[in-house]
Amino acid sequence: MKLGIYVSPRTVRAYWPAQPGPRGARTSSQHWKTFVRNHAQAIVACDFFVVVTARFRILYVFLLMEVGTRRILHCNVTAHPTAEWTLQQFREAISCDHLYRFLIRDRDSIFSAQVDEQLNAFGLRVLRTPVRAPQANAYCERLVGTVRRECLDFMIPLGEKHLGKILAEWVRHYNQGRPHSSLGPGIPESSEGTLSAVCLGTRRQNFSATGRHVVSRSILGGLHHEYRWGRIAA
Repeated sequence: MKLGIYVSPRTVRAYWPAQPGPRGARTSSQHWKTFVRNHAQAIVACDFFVVVTARFRILYVFLLMEVGTRRILHCNVTAHPTAEWTLQQFREAISCDHLYRFLIRDRDSIFSAQVDEQLNAFGLRVLRTPVRAPQANAYCERLVGTVRRECLDFMIPLGEKHLGKILAEWVRHYNQGRPHSSLGPGIPESSEGTLSAVCLGTRRQNFSATGRHVVSRSILGGLHHEYRWGRIAA
């Protein structure tokens, strides 16, 4: 009525007629954290991060991981990331008979509409994280932090090939030798001879080490070590 009275939005909200259902009702029956936990075995997540070389050249690292097992499916390096290059990484990492249903990714412009269309045709439903919400892709974001804390913070890559070799060795260690507390603790690709799998990841209470000794293997020049059971020669 143009009375010149200014009313705050909070006051309007207090007297606005109630909508059907509870105030602020959610459109989904699950919280995001609950959804990811319930479908972890069928979810893969990906992300990019940058690495600076000894010559101050910026390289881009692509990571793709299984959320349920924490296994790194694919890791590659490029100086010029494009949508076509990114799509090729998915082709190399995921087989045609995969059982995955969802892919979590951020809103990076590298993931073009063409990439999403190809992924949908490949049987993956793309779940984009909200704007400026890295916690929505928390598993992959934590993986990026682990790569930095356990590897790249102690190594200075000389170039693209050098960085690729460093990451290839660390990814093998991450998948096959490094215990993960969230897995029990356990190892994504544990083998029978891995000491961590025997002592931490399995339920064998009466394992006998008779006739065996611990063998140490250095990773990345001694930055990390893996321990396995080795048989004593007769």
